[in-house]
Amino acid sequence: MANVVVVGAQWGDEGKGKIVDWLSERADVIARFQGGHNAGHTLVIDGTTYKLHALPSGVVRGGKLSVIGNGVVLDPWHLVQEIATVRAQGVEISPETLMIAENTPLILPIHGELDRARESQSAVAKIGTTGRGIGPAYEDKVGRRSVRVADLADRATLEARVDRALVHHDALRRGLGLEPVDRDALIAQLVEIAPSVLEYAAPVWKVLTEKRKAGKRILFEGAQGALLDIDFGTYPFVTSSNVIAGQAATGVGVGPGAIDFVLGIVKAYTTRVGEGPFPTELTDDDGQRMGERGKEFGTTTGRKRRCGWFDAVLVRQTCATSGVNGIALTKLDVLDGFDELKICVGYELNGQFFDYLPTAADQQARVVPIYETMAGWSETTAGARSWADLPGDAIKYVRRIEELIQCPVALLSTSPEREDTILVTDPFAD
Repeated sequence: MANVVVVGAQWGDEGKGKIVDWLSERADVIARFQGGHNAGHTLVIDGTTYKLHALPSGVVRGGKLSVIGNGVVLDPWHLVQEIATVRAQGVEISPETLMIAENTPLILPIHGELDRARESQSAVAKIGTTGRGIGPAYEDKVGRRSVRVADLADRATLEARVDRALVHHDALRRGLGLEPVDRDALIAQLVEIAPSVLEYAAPVWKVLTEKRKAGKRILFEGAQGALLDIDFGTYPFVTSSNVIAGQAATGVGVGPGAIDFVLGIVKAYTTRVGEGPFPTELTDDDGQRMGERGKEFGTTTGRKRRCGWFDAVLVRQTCATSGVNGIALTKLDVLDGFDELKICVGYELNGQFFDYLPTAADQQARVVPIYETMAGWSETTAGARSWADLPGDAIKYVRRIEELIQCPVALLSTSPEREDTILVTDPFAD
């Protein structure tokens, strides 16, 4: 049976939550494979809005197994609160419907404190982090000083892990003018939260191996977007994990052969939140209009997103680095009513043409977009569920995007509602 990876193909906020939820009807397991609770997915189902951060989007659909993989960094206190919030909306969550990989690193309060202190005291350009400790938690993972989910089950191991981490953190805190960590208080907090996390702990790699052998379909859910990838994004204005599709295998403990289809989620225009280069950014009325109509405010932070024209150069690049087989084009309805639309087809820098985004940060900041102009449409695309419902110029716009990014549209989303989706190619088709 086909297994599908869903990745954002821009700077995140492309509408992955709705698409994952829509696809989860065809899946048996939904596995989150990277990121932290800085990523937010908004789902609108039968008029009810669900805002998810750490939980996989599949939790709101009954009868599915949702998995948090080892590629995620997990704030246990936030997780418990989020579970309570979603349960209050009538969603059943239990160890039968949610599993957390035993080797998942934890985000501790000291990670958030370090994150915020660095950002506030930075003498150079700010990265624009959410201050939730995601970056420092990944640093500890690579530095081999993480507290992981399995460590919560043994007091002696837990204390040893905390002591190892504090050798590093207390030195950093002194340099930032912060007080040393209260070791005993931190251990007490972890001991208190442990039962609420351990009830979901499982050898996820083993469970997924067994599910695959049984012919179950797995949907791998990514967070953020490929342009925030630690290796292939607009470094250093990136997240602290690999976001591209290759991380799906590592982030849950399956081999790359488990991936059959990669679906890239692409917004019909471009947005970015936080700092960093953005070649097609608009600061005029068109950009304001996109932001208002698209409700471009972060699910997690509430921060206003920067808006701009569709950048085909960037999406073609991310489709290549993630091996995207087809895209889900979202928020087409936000462009309804524009007299004309622009698509970035290349960049100019110092008289030289680029058909990709240069790697050097100073060059990324200085590239000038080269635009192709297309006619807009006055009719509405909102709620369209077939090609016949779309204006002719909207279809031309979609087809031109396919040509420029060298990748076909598999799904087309025309509103936040689950059923307002045009299916062109079923990613789960065998």
